[in-house]
Amino acid sequence: MTNRAHFLFYFDTNKDALVVAESLSPEITHKIPKSQVRISVEKKTLSLIIESNEVSSLRAACNSYIRWIQTVLSVKQLV
Repeated sequence: MTNRAHFLFYFDTNKDALVVAESLSPEITHKIPKSQVRISVEKKTLSLIIESNEVSSLRAACNSYIRWIQTVLSVKQLV
């Protein structure tokens, strides 16, 4: 059984959504163990889908990606 979490993040502009997606791309290519991650941007919406066979791995991946998104947004506010 595959466990899945699907997050939708809504931004003010398409550019903001793309900046966050591009900032996360190194993490996606690095890959979190036991998890599969997909990110897509459509208009002003960033979609983050995380799948894992283990609930604990899913939770860990969700926590990591949400923290990284929060960090990107914090840095964006400072710049």
